[in-house]
Amino acid sequence: MSSAMKSVPHLGKIPTDWKLGRIYDVVDALESGISVNGHARTPSDDEPAVLKVSAVTYGTFNQSASKPILGNDLKRAKCTPKSGQVIISRASGSAKHVGACAYVDRDYPNRYLSDKLWQTVTKAECKVSTKWLLYVLASARIKEKIRNLATGTNIKNITKEEFLSLPIGIPTFDEQCTIANLLSTWDEAIEKTEQLIQAKTIQYKHIVRELIKRTACHEEIELKQFAEPINTKNSVGDKNVLTSSARDGLISQLEYYNKSVSAEDVSGYYRIEKGDFAYNRSSATGYPFGAIKRLDRYQSGVLSTLYLCFRLTNMERVDSSYLGDLFEAGVLNGQLRRVCQAGARSHGLLNITKADFFSLKVPLPSIEAQREIATKLGLARKEIEFLGGLKEKYTEQKRGLMQKLLTGEWRVNTDQKETDTCA
Repeated sequence: MSSAMKSVPHLGKIPTDWKLGRIYDVVDALESGISVNGHARTPSDDEPAVLKVSAVTYGTFNQSASKPILGNDLKRAKCTPKSGQVIISRASGSAKHVGACAYVDRDYPNRYLSDKLWQTVTKAECKVSTKWLLYVLASARIKEKIRNLATGTNIKNITKEEFLSLPIGIPTFDEQCTIANLLSTWDEAIEKTEQLIQAKTIQYKHIVRELIKRTACHEEIELKQFAEPINTKNSVGDKNVLTSSARDGLISQLEYYNKSVSAEDVSGYYRIEKGDFAYNRSSATGYPFGAIKRLDRYQSGVLSTLYLCFRLTNMERVDSSYLGDLFEAGVLNGQLRRVCQAGARSHGLLNITKADFFSLKVPLPSIEAQREIATKLGLARKEIEFLGGLKEKYTEQKRGLMQKLLTGEWRVNTDQKETDTCA
């Protein structure tokens, strides 16, 4: 429901019955850690460790993002995450990460804050929902103000004084709790969807492992026997310059980077068509010997000649979708490792020649078996993609709700609050 609003400087409009305040009106102090050295390995849950900045993202606290500390450094460590408080990143190499915050769900006696993290100490004399405070700090308005205040060349940071002085609209405690509970519902939906995505991904990887086992006993045929290299240059002036993304596959640079990062003249680039493949000879996470991706998003596109591009020539012997799954499963990694000359790099690329690449042997069962495998993996991927889209919708809905609820544009019925879940 709507309510009467008042306009206030540096904040915009808030309901007339909300208090105009600043973060220091609800936060008594910001505890901070100290700079300590840590060992470059992942600690166990019960091992003393200092938190990295990456332990805190917007809404998520990851105590595993930490480094073990021992000896004198452990004696110097002091502040640990406490249940019911909010941890905030005060400094980061990226201005976007300055101000990132997360709710602490329990005490973590073996984790210590670094000097780049703060922990809120809410005021004892006034009732404050720290979950409501978390959503306020994660709101688009506060994030933008923090980004504008963050200074520094290599490391961006914000001072305590600047942070605590940020203006906020403060509803009653009951309304804080109701807002927090409503937004927590969306958080739960997002979290459950993420858990489903993880479960389906594990299932998909299991199917892929079975694929690897099944293909190991089949006839192996050199790639050049059913595929040919694409050497056709972009003589038609195609402007759809592609890049290879581990997650998104072959995707337009404009769509991926929001800009073109290629040369202005792309007439010398290879032009490929939908269904063609491209091998990116750069190692990436999940692709230690480069990624082979199929063009599925567009009818055509162009790629730098640093890629090895090819198209299938014998569709009666090989199923294109099966081949794509085979590449994603990393079945050829062992062969790629053998033909890759260790330490020899050109343009930062793995030194794999065109001749070696097209001599790779691909396990090929019958075309019927290939299609069966491709169908099964395709269904598994579609489930994951559907859940990913659902998660994005929940996230977008939550973002819209935060905008309406945290500004008071939409009011809530405090009679229906669940006070037992309000922190």
